[in-house]
Amino acid sequence: MIESAIPSLNKNEMPNSDNMNKFNRTRRVDLIRKAITALGVSALTVILGWTVWTLPPFSDRMHNLVAAHLSISGVENPVTAVLLNFRGYDTLLEIGVLLLAAVGVLSLAPTSVLPAERAPTQIQILLLRLLPFIVIVGAYLLWIGKYAPGGAFQAGAVLAAGGVLLVTSAVRLNHIAIRSVPIGLSIGLLAFLAVALATMIAGRNFLQYPLPWASTLILVIEAAATISIAVILTILFMGRKPDGGYPTSTNDG
Repeated sequence: MIESAIPSLNKNEMPNSDNMNKFNRTRRVDLIRKAITALGVSALTVILGWTVWTLPPFSDRMHNLVAAHLSISGVENPVTAVLLNFRGYDTLLEIGVLLLAAVGVLSLAPTSVLPAERAPTQIQILLLRLLPFIVIVGAYLLWIGKYAPGGAFQAGAVLAAGGVLLVTSAVRLNHIAIRSVPIGLSIGLLAFLAVALATMIAGRNFLQYPLPWASTLILVIEAAATISIAVILTILFMGRKPDGGYPTSTNDG
């Protein structure tokens, strides 16, 4: 009986030819994908390296040009003047790219990886103490961007850090906050487009602000962009929009 069992055991352990062929095909496909990815990354690296290597030598021409027109930009920080006035359409496209990235994540990753239980009481108390300071720092960076380094992207990143803390602490938002997520995602781009269309309706060029309103319009755009950037970065960290309510334990009733 032992001898008869050994051949049958070996026969069952022998791999099926169909399974082996399927395994080999899958392996070849994986190798091809890895090869294509490696070639693409290598090509992109070469292109970027060649672009940086062939850049013209540094010149003060752009700095002098911005400084000469800073008085009509509506702000005192040359970086903000370039990003939100002289080349505002670049920043408009950047906000659009961030929004598309968030939409792509929401489409491809329908489930989020969140803690299964609430955070300990000590962490919740710490969050209640930290979040007001995070909001204050974000608001300060937004406001100071008119005069010094700062602005919407820095302020949005700080606020997103608060969002990440909420997510990792398993804090659930109420239904009103959850329904506001799409608004938060798109308000930056919508505000930018609204101002751009308003300038064209007024007979000016695209994003050419009237001098008396330049400072106010830039602040409105940056405030809306700050909200969008914070929400987008938090969504990118989560992998989907926030969940409502608190998770229930499987041991309850």
